[in-house]
Amino acid sequence: MLLLRRAASAAALLVTVLPVTIASPAHAAADAASACRPPASVPLDAEQSRLADARTTALVERGGLGDFVRRFPAALCTTRNPAETGRLLDAWGEALWQASVRRAQGQRPGGDLAPGDDRPLYWARLGMTAALARWQPEFTVDRAALRARFEDASRGLTGNAFRTAPGVRRIFISGFDPFGLDAEIRRANPSGSAALQLNGRRVTLADGSPAEIRAVVLPVRYADFDAGMVERAFTPHLTAGPAAADIITTVSQGYPGIFTLEDWAGRARSADPYPDNARALSGGTRERPVTAPGLGPGPEFIRTTLPAGAITAAVQTPYPVLLNSDVTEIPAGGTAPVDRTDGPTPGSRAVAGGGGGYLSNEVAYRSNRLRAELAPHLPGGHLHTPVLTGLPADPQALTGPEFERNESAITAEVRAVLEHAAVRR
Repeated sequence: MLLLRRAASAAALLVTVLPVTIASPAHAAADAASACRPPASVPLDAEQSRLADARTTALVERGGLGDFVRRFPAALCTTRNPAETGRLLDAWGEALWQASVRRAQGQRPGGDLAPGDDRPLYWARLGMTAALARWQPEFTVDRAALRARFEDASRGLTGNAFRTAPGVRRIFISGFDPFGLDAEIRRANPSGSAALQLNGRRVTLADGSPAEIRAVVLPVRYADFDAGMVERAFTPHLTAGPAAADIITTVSQGYPGIFTLEDWAGRARSADPYPDNARALSGGTRERPVTAPGLGPGPEFIRTTLPAGAITAAVQTPYPVLLNSDVTEIPAGGTAPVDRTDGPTPGSRAVAGGGGGYLSNEVAYRSNRLRAELAPHLPGGHLHTPVLTGLPADPQALTGPEFERNESAITAEVRAVLEHAAVRR
């Protein structure tokens, strides 16, 4: 219990101000000496290996999250058994999430990057998972399970409940990490930025009624989807109880210059040769789509139940908002993929939804498959944001006025879409 109280105190400090200490110096030194061997020289995974680029450290420092990464190894060395380690990872993960949310909403000082920038959270989390990979405790641990606990906690899947208030509509959304980082390591993801800026916000809907938004930020990794992260994120909000939502929508980065409401989500993966952030491929192509391992039963295509007409009629600036009914299918009795602009035909096999055959499409399919099973009366769907542009030409410049204006404008329009989508009908 003493260790848990220490971890909780450290987490609380990290949420509000830069941490002063993890535990008392004498105890920390003794614990580290008894509970840790020298850090291992282990190979990092493909995603963590990008930390070798100094710009990733700069993004963490300029986002005011550097002390999380620096102090985390010592905190790990205070644990004496797997149960203590799990509790510490929960506490530090939730602290990292809350600090990032508070920063995004201008409530936590630190660093000179724009508050809404999602990149400090992404790179801080990776730095901490790299420390977890190198950690050498004197007891046996399940590293994969411990990392999963930390990932969930640092992405808003835990300790992120709606505040109970009668008459307040509940909106639950997901965003994504940055991706495509081998081509441009400075990339951000406006869906992740919107999730951080909107999490916990009370908003006024288009009909004047109040609503609360809760959000998570998901990884761009097939393995995490295979392990059920989407289902862990959405199931509590689709079952009766204090966590239940009134509307859900997944959000991701999509096309240049426009928002799109995706009319159809497809069951298949078909995005190869485009890899995920771990440089893994799905195994599915346009000609040979595949179904994700362990995906529960469901139709080939699922249609949005968001009020697309009301949204597109009301929200059109600064970016147009369009309903996208494109799909790619293999028609019944056919063998070759066919692109359609008016949705799927009966009996066809899914190749791609409006969001393609990548994880944007899959998060929409998984969440709405659950919605249809657990809460079919709820509105749900997927929103693609515009591509976030405006990074300076100088590759060492991490941000710029145009980039920051575009990021803020996208989040503001995501909020406007939600304020029209969540009106009671």
